[in-house]
Amino acid sequence: MLKDKTILLGVSGGIAAYKAVELLRLYVKAGAAVHVIMTKGACEFVTPLTFQTLSGHPVHTELFNLMQEMEIGHIALADRADLVVVAPATANVIGKLAGGIADDLLTTTLMATKAPVLLVPAMNVNMYENPIYRRNEQSLRDCGYHILDPICGFLACGWEGKGKLPDPAVIVEESRRLLAPQDFAGESLLVTAGPTREELDPVRFLSNHSSGKMGYAIARAARLRGAQVVLVSGPTALPVPCGVERVDVVSARDMETAVLGRFAAATVVIKAAAVADYRPAERAGEKIKKNGQGGMVLELEQNPDILRRLGEVKERQLLVGFAAETADLLGNARRKLEEKGLDLIVANDVTMPGAGFDSDTNIVRLLYRDGRMEELPQLDKDEVAWQLIDRIVALRRGVIPSR
Repeated sequence: MLKDKTILLGVSGGIAAYKAVELLRLYVKAGAAVHVIMTKGACEFVTPLTFQTLSGHPVHTELFNLMQEMEIGHIALADRADLVVVAPATANVIGKLAGGIADDLLTTTLMATKAPVLLVPAMNVNMYENPIYRRNEQSLRDCGYHILDPICGFLACGWEGKGKLPDPAVIVEESRRLLAPQDFAGESLLVTAGPTREELDPVRFLSNHSSGKMGYAIARAARLRGAQVVLVSGPTALPVPCGVERVDVVSARDMETAVLGRFAAATVVIKAAAVADYRPAERAGEKIKKNGQGGMVLELEQNPDILRRLGEVKERQLLVGFAAETADLLGNARRKLEEKGLDLIVANDVTMPGAGFDSDTNIVRLLYRDGRMEELPQLDKDEVAWQLIDRIVALRRGVIPSR
């Protein structure tokens, strides 16, 4: 979404201007071409040379620059951009833009561009809460500008409250969303990810090697493409994708409760979690100690089959399952597809290099209810997630029949 895109980065005169340097670095790392406009105030905090060195392009600072105005600089910049981001956006810049004032290079470019504009405010908490500022911000929202709210924290002015620039990685993720197709908008996705844990005693549990990476990638891709996403996650250290609601669970029964409680509100459900099939019949209240030199017999009982239950009660929902297998991949996946009433199943052989648990890549086959099968090559899990959403969008539109 950012590779080969042209981003116009506006930097205005706030202390958070130094964070725009890291933001620029992340854009460039993602493959974007970045052109920077700095206000006079911004130049007091960070030198243009810093941004020029990192971007590889001249930094634009003056409205009436003879060389730049040979091509009417602000118009050329405005026309070139796929996305315009102003970070930090001061109260002054937002006020001028809301009032239609264009008296420097940044504001004239903002007035001239037809590209999406993302404003990232950063200022003193009292300025942020000032009713005049609040009115200006709402006016810009009403005009179609995108605004990423500041976060709460300790501010450089000594105050603590809302007004801190979000982490640059969050700004980059929001930029990706604005450049992504919004073909999944209007959908409510419920996705599960990660392992479950079934406790033996207060210190031990039964689990599996699932990292949650595939499910988290799906949640992220769906949110970028406009869906409202609820992620029911087993224990994992992965960060929550921006804009995704995460519900933390531990055991299979916890996951069953969380999923069934949110199922009715979902339009698409993707069960990517590796749910334990069995749990200990009894959980010891204290740590189980060794008993001589002999072995130990552990009695297990079956966990609820969440996917089967969803297949029995679904109405309008499109239901997608996963099959992580070690043998007879297609046979087991096809059987699971039919027995559990799925519309689509994603099958992978976890013994294959590049397709196992905790890998950053995956090799999957997509099996549909009408008998068709599609094989994807080894891809990064983010790309697998993207292509899976492609297929689900097609299913929802009837381009690919689900039955």
